[in-house]
Amino acid sequence: MGTLRLPARVHFGYGARAQLPEIVAAHGKRVLAVVDPFLEGTPLLAELTGALTRHGCEVRKWSGVTPELPLGTLDEGASAAREHAAEVVLAIGGGSALDAAKLIALLAVHDGPLSRYYGENLVPGAVLPLVAVPTTAGTGSEVTPVAVVSDPDRELKVGISSPFLVPAAAVVDPEFTLAAPRQVTAFSGIDALVHAAESYTARPLDTEWAAALPVFTGRNALTEPISLRAAEKLGPWLPVAVRDPGDRRARSEVALGALLGGIAFGSTGTHLCHALQYPIGALTKTPHGLGTGLLLPYVLDTLRADPVVALRIARFGAALDPAAGESAERTVAHVAGINRAIGVPATLAEVGLGRDQLPRIADLALRSARLLAIAPVEPSRELLLDVLGRAHAGA
Repeated sequence: MGTLRLPARVHFGYGARAQLPEIVAAHGKRVLAVVDPFLEGTPLLAELTGALTRHGCEVRKWSGVTPELPLGTLDEGASAAREHAAEVVLAIGGGSALDAAKLIALLAVHDGPLSRYYGENLVPGAVLPLVAVPTTAGTGSEVTPVAVVSDPDRELKVGISSPFLVPAAAVVDPEFTLAAPRQVTAFSGIDALVHAAESYTARPLDTEWAAALPVFTGRNALTEPISLRAAEKLGPWLPVAVRDPGDRRARSEVALGALLGGIAFGSTGTHLCHALQYPIGALTKTPHGLGTGLLLPYVLDTLRADPVVALRIARFGAALDPAAGESAERTVAHVAGINRAIGVPATLAEVGLGRDQLPRIADLALRSARLLAIAPVEPSRELLLDVLGRAHAGA
């Protein structure tokens, strides 16, 4: 089976931002621009807002995006949207800014609290139209139906997933990523590779077409070639983009790989790396992509014990490096090599976790039922502990 839910318009390439005035104005003239704080005062932001103003748009900027997206800031953003009588939300920034804009677009239309919508398919209807412009290459949030928020009453980050959160349009201009620091490039880029790997190795779910579909539908005939294409882009080019941030070809290839990874996992979902990273990130306060990327070779190494999954891992590795042929073992080694090349820590011990914390991490990960349901093998506590033990020891 196959399902794709995507923005009505997706534009990619250097200079694609020139499309923004026409795209935004098609949804309304009153614009709330949700902007990453680091963009304030930059020529690119001035260029975009100036172009919108010349096109007849009334733009209000809101740059209250903060790391981990605490609930209070999102309420402030929604108030700004209502005060401006916004007809359309323009999101410009990294994954946190795009997720914030999705949730602001939700709360501007539907009553809070945001906790009413935690989980899948609980958003009751359309949100404000959102035009997404990523400035990092990794999350794929510009094309996905999910946003993640931090709730102080919970130990884990919480996801809100709904087709209504898919942006109306995505404009991916690699020019924006040229300013990203090496570490941001590395950790966001490896997260994109995790998206591609987990979407390609996802479990096929039984689909009852007469019933309401889940947001994430597991292994997907329409996304499989997209996942492999993402691997083709990210495998050779992510280390180049980290090593030489000014390499325009590398920036373009990585941005395209991240976009393709988002298209793939936005329909299939992700699984073990993400389920384990949510508690790991909460405990260590480390970047999301650092955790998912660190875990990826260990997850793949554990999964290749299943011969059917091993075949898919081997095919994924051949997309990463066609010269290596199809081998699950070589795929694991190649992914570990990419991590070394871009500076992803090799073990959980290096990010400050003790072995005594691993059982608690496994127990917390078991709460991520939506993610674990997409794992290609039975996601038992023992299997999670096996992955964590390998990742802690570097085995």
